[in-house]
Amino acid sequence: MKRIVLFMSALALSVATQAQIKTPAPSPAAKVMQTVGLTDMTVEYSRPAMRDREIFGNLVPFDNVWRTGANANTTITFSEDVIVGDEKVPAGTYALYTIPNATDWEFFLYSDTNNWGVPQKWDDSKIAAKATAKVQEMPMDIESFTITFDDVMSDSVNLGLLWENVYVALPIKTHTDKTVMANIEATLNGPSPADYYAAAVYYSANDKDIKKAQDWMTKAMSMMEQPAFWQLRQQSLIYAKAGNKKMAIETAKKSLEGAEKAGNADYIKMNKESLKEWGAK
Repeated sequence: MKRIVLFMSALALSVATQAQIKTPAPSPAAKVMQTVGLTDMTVEYSRPAMRDREIFGNLVPFDNVWRTGANANTTITFSEDVIVGDEKVPAGTYALYTIPNATDWEFFLYSDTNNWGVPQKWDDSKIAAKATAKVQEMPMDIESFTITFDDVMSDSVNLGLLWENVYVALPIKTHTDKTVMANIEATLNGPSPADYYAAAVYYSANDKDIKKAQDWMTKAMSMMEQPAFWQLRQQSLIYAKAGNKKMAIETAKKSLEGAEKAGNADYIKMNKESLKEWGAK
């Protein structure tokens, strides 16, 4: 009896020891983050590999809901409200499901993220948004399933899915301009130099009223004891865009002087190039 007890204890110890051995996950977890304008987006998913298998139309059947990855739900999180397809999506976390096909894919943002793969019972009332995207054939095979943020602009981004020789992009839009414009209007009731400066740079960068941008920048600079060279650089660009080359050159020279004192090679180069372009002597 004593021998049996000792044998069972040794066996239990052996199993426990083996259970502590760590091995690589067949579909490792991944996390990708991107800021789009003022909105933070995060995707968490698992990455299965091809391993000499035919993927779409075989391992991943056409016309069926796919978990869009492996293991637990692939999720996407938005810090602000966005637009997917033509539908408004509130800030939050959603499971990402797709229905692959040879020519296009259907995308679904699903409010229930507590499933291991596809829900046992699909509930249309939990679909926060859906959209369709065309399949683009890649010139090479992508071994591991990959999700990317592509074509990042201040108010839009493409959520890219790549695997095998397939690329599909889901367009997502943000409310960046609406939010910034509201902030500008609210803040300019009692703006600081930094507020005037930020509003001016935004107007110029987004091709809005350049006269307003110039007026705001002038106001910002007048409120600063000693504008930095990088601020003067932005002012010179606004002057140039407004057609005031004389002031653009004068301000760029001040920016260049400040950049040289600070030893900032990038701003030295940019100012010299602009001065040459504007015909400075």
